[in-house]
Amino acid sequence: MADSVYKVIQLVGTSTESWEQAASAAVARANQSLRELRVAEVEKLDLVIENGSVTAYRAKVNVSFKYEGE
Repeated sequence: MADSVYKVIQLVGTSTESWEQAASAAVARANQSLRELRVAEVEKLDLVIENGSVTAYRAKVNVSFKYEGE
């Protein structure tokens, strides 16, 4: 097996429904432009609050993918 190198990027997904949907949104978007996604690690979860109510869930996600350098 050949050695591989992976790059990690950080994304913030948002959802009005849940943290799970927020994390899934980040991964789905990354999958549109990156190849060979490997691992997604949720680093931080937070909420957007407006007028005392939760209006959005946010998930800060580190996504790794196989690096194919130039």
